[in-house]
Amino acid sequence: MKKIIDKIWEYIRSHPKKFFFQVAFAFFVLWIFFDDYGILKRIRMEEEHRALLVLQKIEENKINDNELRIQHAREPDSIEKAARERYNFRKPGETLFIIRAH
Repeated sequence: MKKIIDKIWEYIRSHPKKFFFQVAFAFFVLWIFFDDYGILKRIRMEEEHRALLVLQKIEENKINDNELRIQHAREPDSIEKAARERYNFRKPGETLFIIRAH
C-alpha cells in the first residue's frame, strides 16, 4: 500500500500542473452533474414538467366537460339522463338493469 501511495505522490511532485488540472476538471464535472442546478436535476425537473402538463390537460378536459353539463343542466333530456344514470329512476313499465364494472 505504501508503494502505491509513494508512486502517486511522486507523480504529483513530478507533474504538479497536470495533476492540478486533472483534479480541477474532475471537480468541474462533478459540479456540472450533481449541483443544485446540474444536469441530473434538470433532467428530473423536465420529466416532472412533462407529467404536470399531462395532468393539467386531463384536468382541463374535466373542467370543460363539467362546464358543458352545467350549460345543459336545465334541458329536460339532460335532467332525465342524470336521473336515470345517477339515481336509477325509470319510466313506468320499464325494466331496469344495473351493470357494474369492477
